Amino acid sequence: MRPHETAPYDQWIERSPEEMVARAADFYEEVNRRRTTRYFSDRPVPREVIETCLKAAGTAPSGANHQPWHFTVIESPRIKAEVRHAAEEEERIFYRDKAPQEWLDALAPLGTDEDKPFLETAPYLIVVFSQKRGGPNPGDLKKNYYINESVGIATGILITALHHAGVATLTHTPAPMNFLNEICGRPDSEKPFLILVAGYPAPDATVPVAGKVKKPLDQISNWL
Repeated sequence: MRPHETAPYDQWIERSPEEMVARAADFYEEVNRRRTTRYFSDRPVPREVIETCLKAAGTAPSGANHQPWHFTVIESPRIKAEVRHAAEEEERIFYRDKAPQEWLDALAPLGTDEDKPFLETAPYLIVVFSQKRGGPNPGDLKKNYYINESVGIATGILITALHHAGVATLTHTPAPMNFLNEICGRPDSEKPFLILVAGYPAPDATVPVAGKVKKPLDQISNWL
């Protein structure tokens, strides 16, 4: 192994087997309450909540620790309206001309269509970008590795952190998403990964019944 600088792993906390089992069960119960909704309130969420959850996302493991992500948080009503207008244009083309019937059939139980009012209603849109080049230090322009995997992990942590804090979320991926670079003022070297809608659910919010169906443990894992 090549020599490299190390530091003591002094932040790990050892727990008894009983506490480990209890904590794992508690965490499962909490994340199992997370659901995607398309109905948001315009109630404000404290900015500090979003910032802290973004810091949590920034702790994610990444290829070579290059952290190839950038999060643009949109709270301006004018910019949210721009995003909605551009996203709905792409979605209309997708639903009417591009999407194969099999894909439309798969989406039908979730009730999605080209209308995206939540892009304006929710207090925050968090646009996640992936970066081809970067590094852990300001000004780095190194090649990034395992970009999609790294950004996907960070986004998963962000969604979980927001849920833990009491914020509802929705992942939105209009295709193509190039319009987000211009709206968010991000360079062409960055690629939009997704839009994460964040806020309080509307008082009468619903979730698709199909979205509650989760595969059981024996279908998502095996032991060797």
